[in-house]
This record gives sequence, structure tokens and C-alpha cells, in this order.
Amino acid sequence: MKRLGQLLACAALALSAAPSGAAPPEAEVRIAIHPALDRPGPVFEGWGTALAWFAEVTGGWPDPDRQRLADLLYGSDGLGWTIARYNIGGGNPAGITPYLRPGAAVPGFWHQPADAAGSKRWDPADPAMWDWSADGNQRWWLDAVTARVRAPIFECFSNSPPWFMTESSRVSGAELGSEDNLRAGEEPRFAAYLARVVSELQRRHHLAFRTLSPVNEPNTDNWFAANRQEGSHWSPARQATMIEATARALRENGLRTTVSAPDETNSHILLRDWVAYPATTRRQIGQINVHSYATVHQTAVRDLARAAHIRLWMSENDTPLDQDAEDFAGMASALAFGEHVMLDLKRLEPAAWVLWQAVEDLSAREGSKGSNWGLIKADLRASADAPHPLHVTPKYWVMAQFSRFIRPGYRLVPVDDLDTAGALSPDGRTLILVHVNGGLNPRRLSISPRGWSASAYLTDAIHHAEPAPATVAPPRSVITLVLRKIGGSARR
Repeated sequence: MKRLGQLLACAALALSAAPSGAAPPEAEVRIAIHPALDRPGPVFEGWGTALAWFAEVTGGWPDPDRQRLADLLYGSDGLGWTIARYNIGGGNPAGITPYLRPGAAVPGFWHQPADAAGSKRWDPADPAMWDWSADGNQRWWLDAVTARVRAPIFECFSNSPPWFMTESSRVSGAELGSEDNLRAGEEPRFAAYLARVVSELQRRHHLAFRTLSPVNEPNTDNWFAANRQEGSHWSPARQATMIEATARALRENGLRTTVSAPDETNSHILLRDWVAYPATTRRQIGQINVHSYATVHQTAVRDLARAAHIRLWMSENDTPLDQDAEDFAGMASALAFGEHVMLDLKRLEPAAWVLWQAVEDLSAREGSKGSNWGLIKADLRASADAPHPLHVTPKYWVMAQFSRFIRPGYRLVPVDDLDTAGALSPDGRTLILVHVNGGLNPRRLSISPRGWSASAYLTDAIHHAEPAPATVAPPRSVITLVLRKIGGSARR
């Protein structure tokens, strides 16, 4: 990467000219950025993705194709991610007419019960009840991440119990979205299923799952039998029972893995869940997971985690703009995504930020306008041995503006500009500032620290996380400033 080497001789870092060919701005916007280097936040652990559901497809691609994709996400020249969330499939009954979306039919690790009556005799203590050959495609990704990342963090999560533990005999939810789908009293058996999978995958893949999340977006009405993906409603009371059963099963299996919960859809529903948990349940939670599909009360969840002395992850989000048609070059959804990431860092101050799924199916089919979910688009319906062109979208490059520079071990720092997130290196000598300019005017930024050198990297409609020849925040862009301390001792 080219270093500009511009010295900050005074309190302002001048950021100049718009990209060549751009129309002259009517007015320039000046922004003062004041990072509070004396008040660093929590240690940031990294970035990553859930492997559901793209891994269930892409792990079966020819080796050159899947290796290229793994390099794009976890390679040092790609996004440099360090976190992967492995989805323990529930698994529908054999012989059912396929109805789940591409990749979403994640196999379970049990041998197929003959029928609903026979399923009641499924015994997790019986070795004959298990199928450890299952889910080979997603498991390929576990090895791919381990091969690329020096100290990866793995988490397991579940979207649904196996079909034979459910009320509807479907892993996509109960008949009504407001109803719990796990049959009453099945919590211990489901917890035993999850814990045994964690134990066996750790042994077979020579890795450690730090956390296990037994429920996902539990207290919403989104999960019903006609869905095209796995899901399950859990009332707060049933969540509490399942969390405690999971913690107990992990201990009984001799695992150091702890429970993460509740992986709720957003912060305001998480607060509703949390106040309903008994104190005994809260004590079993080693990591609070929250999604950010809405942004109300994010600082309340931040404060809750701090007061409870529990690590907080933003464990799932993606942000395509509604009504924004599938577009492999447009900046609209990319800028919305960047702004959402930046604000999550500022409001939640999480220890990690994890995307939903990095690779999405081509969605503009049969006259549909499609959407811009995912960072990379591919045809997930194509046969495994077909060509697999990858469409790397501007969202990918916006993600790179964060993940290539805010690295594990950095600490988030408060920044008083609403459109800028900051992080400080462990030695205090590198300051990262990511600024999102979704507007139509260039922004000339003033940076407060003195005695730092600066480099700039830019993503817009033309540039893809490239060294910036000028240090301006052009219209409709994301710019990352890398400030390095010149001589002397750094502030920590």
C-alpha cells in the first residue's frame, strides 16, 4: 500500500480535491474530528461472517473456486477476517419436498429416525444415533479458516432444533410465528445434541469453539413452518430454560465452550428478553450476542454488558437498502452498509462485528429486481461442477475499509464526529479513522492529534479500498485514515 507520508504539523489535516472528472462542488463541508485517545474502549476481537448458508453450497465447489472465495474473505490480501460462526443444522425429515432456500437445508448430525414415533427414541448417548459424515461442505470452511488465520475465533450457533424435537416437524418454525416450536421438555435432549456436535467437531477439525449460541432471534414472530430457512420462536422463559440446559450439557461433555445468548434480532428486544431471565440464567451466559437489524437502545445493551462484565458481540447484520435493485457496481447499499457498521461501532462498542452471510445468491431472477444482500454475489443454484463467477460488490470494498485496518487487539476510541469511527492499536502508535460520506459534497476533515503521519485509503464508485492520491472524503465515499505516531512515546 502506498504511504502518503503527510506530516501533521498542526492541528488540522488538510483533505483536498475531489476525484478527477467530478463536477465542482457547490460548497465544501468542513468536519472537525476529535478522537479521545485517553479513553479507549474495549479490545476489539475482529470481523467475520456466519457460514450459513453460503458455506453449505460453496464448500462443495471445485477446489480452485472455493479456495479463491476463502482467500477473498479470510486471506491476508482479502478482508482479513478472523471470526467464523458455524451453523449446527437442525435438519428436516428425509423425503420431504425441498422448500428451503439455496444452502439453507443444513444437514443434522443424527441418523434419520424412521418416523415421528421412532424419533422419540433418538438417544444422544447411543453412538448409533449419530452421523458424523454430515455437513461436509460447511465443515470444509472450518479447515479453510484455520489454514488462513493465525488465531481464529469460532462460534457455533443453532437456528432450529432437529425436526423430530419440534411441534411442527419442520425446522422452519411452528405453524404460527408466535408459538415456540421446541416440544415441551426437549431442552435437555436438544442441549445434548448441540454440545455433542461441538465436542465432535472440535476433535475432528482440531479447533476450539469458544462459544455456543443455542437460540437465534428467538423472541420475534418471524419463524413459522412455511419459511424458507431454519428458525424457531422461543419465549423468554423457554430461552432461559434452554440457556441453562446448554450450559449444563457443555459442562457434562467436559467442554470449555461457554454459552452466548440470546442472539436477538435487535437491542430493544434483547432488553425485553434479559429482564425476564432469572439471575441463575444470566450467570450462565459468557457472551452477549445481539443483532443490529434495528438501532434503538443500542447504548442500553452496551451498558448492560458492561455492568454485567460480559463480552458483547454484534453477531449478525447486513444492510442492503430497501427497494435498491441488485447492482454489482452501485454505491447506494454500500454506503448504507458502511454507515451501519460505523454506527454499530460507535453505539454498541462491541468486541466483534460479524456479518450475516458474506455470499448471497443472485437475486434478480425471472423478472425480479433482486436485492443487495451479501458482499459477494454468486449463483448458489448452479451445479457444483459448473463455472462459479464471483461478483464482488462495492459492499465488499466498504467492508475492507474497516476490516483491513481495525485489527484484532485494537481498542475502539470515542470520536465526536457522527460519521467517523476510530480505533487505536495496542501500542498506541497507530490510529485508524473510518469516515463515511454518504452526501453529495466533498468533506475537508480536520484531525485533532499532532505529531502523526497519515495515509488514506478510499472506496467510491471508482476506487476499491485503494491508496488515495488526495486525502479528501469525496462525495458518496468511505475513506480510512491511518495515522502513525512520529517519534516519542504514544498515549495508551
